[in-house]
Amino acid sequence: MATYTQIIYQLVFSTKNRECTLTPELRPELYKYIWGILKNKKCHLYRIGGVSDHVHIITHIHPTVAVAPLIKDIKIASSQYIKTITPDSKFTHWQIGYGAFTYSIKDKDRLIEYVKNQENHHRKKTFQAELVKLLHEHGIEFDEKYML
Repeated sequence: MATYTQIIYQLVFSTKNRECTLTPELRPELYKYIWGILKNKKCHLYRIGGVSDHVHIITHIHPTVAVAPLIKDIKIASSQYIKTITPDSKFTHWQIGYGAFTYSIKDKDRLIEYVKNQENHHRKKTFQAELVKLLHEHGIEFDEKYML
């Protein structure tokens, strides 16, 4: 029998200390680069977006790929890429940790719209507030001291 999966992931991670170093000029190139990483790992990207201090990725992850090593690969490669294409950038690296949340295929369109509207969304809500909301929605316990 073949392997069949249909799990949508929302992957979220931020810049070190949530510094606002992902400029509007940098983001499109960064997103294309991350898309290439996902494509090389046989993952299907539905949407990528974010703002100056964090990134959201809506993707289907190939069944042979584990989430933690995938995110590690994305962070390492994209950090090097950012430093190569914008050597004067204040970006140093990504913050340790990430959020990985699963959804049904029925949520795909809603998630895509959510990521498309990150700029508007973050005029009203900080990344920290957004992450806390995601953790609560998914029933994940967390320690506030790690939300700094």
